[in-house]
Amino acid sequence: MLGFFLEAETLILPDSVQKARWKQIVERFTSLDAETFLRDFTGQVIWVALKIAVAFAIYAAGRWIINRLVHLMDASFDRRQVDKSLRSFLRSLVKGAAYTILLLIIVQLLGFNTTSLVALLAASGFGIGMALSGTLQNFAGGIMVMFMHPYRIGDYIEAQGQAGTVKEIRLFSTVVTTTDNKRIYIPNSSISNAIVNNYSSETMRRVEWKVSLAYGDDVAVAKRTMLAMLESDKRVLHTPDAPADPFVALSELADSAIVVVARTWTLNGDYWDLFFDMNERFYNELPQQGLHFPFPQLDVHLDK
Repeated sequence: MLGFFLEAETLILPDSVQKARWKQIVERFTSLDAETFLRDFTGQVIWVALKIAVAFAIYAAGRWIINRLVHLMDASFDRRQVDKSLRSFLRSLVKGAAYTILLLIIVQLLGFNTTSLVALLAASGFGIGMALSGTLQNFAGGIMVMFMHPYRIGDYIEAQGQAGTVKEIRLFSTVVTTTDNKRIYIPNSSISNAIVNNYSSETMRRVEWKVSLAYGDDVAVAKRTMLAMLESDKRVLHTPDAPADPFVALSELADSAIVVVARTWTLNGDYWDLFFDMNERFYNELPQQGLHFPFPQLDVHLDK
């Protein structure tokens, strides 16, 4: 029947040729055996219906196999304690590839030319890739982040001029929440090539204080008092649990003050609490030992 309608091209031919063509079409139509036509048409419909039914069956079976495969992957990830961000990425990658293969199998079963389809998809992918080159760079950066692990979800990092806690590692961006609860999206293409300062990767951090005292104050008393204060705090670590014991020394002879530096090691989670608490203790307890916090001053001498 489709061939009859394709004869519409005769409309652009000369009148004599059109009449001959139409005469042939009418003769072919009138000479058609209705019984043969119905039998062939019914057979084709049944064959197509069977193909569609088999395609649905293959899709259902393939979907069950893919879900089972993903379930086995999740169980394997749990046993190996794979990072959550990498786990999500691999799951999406495997599911996408598996469904693509399943689609090609179904298309082949329905009688379509998969070679042409693959070529079309490849050409489309190339064009889309050229248009979305920046997005693909972010995708590649996301893969690097997930496999190299410069940071993980929950780490406090500083990168690209931003600092905060990593909330999500997506395929195209890293989501960071700042201390004042702002959400920042950093493109993976830039963060994968940037210097990343990860404050959470190690279990211990060194805390440092610089305290300015007046000239004329007893440095030995200052050192002894500050060291005793550090030693009395349970959050301060000592060797061999830490790289070094608490340390206090005269650091600088500044213009208006002497600067005493104090350093110690503590657990990462205790860093800020120890820092702020010790600041307050230095301010309250050092003056009790006859030590003074000087104000900036400038001596001016006038010649008459």
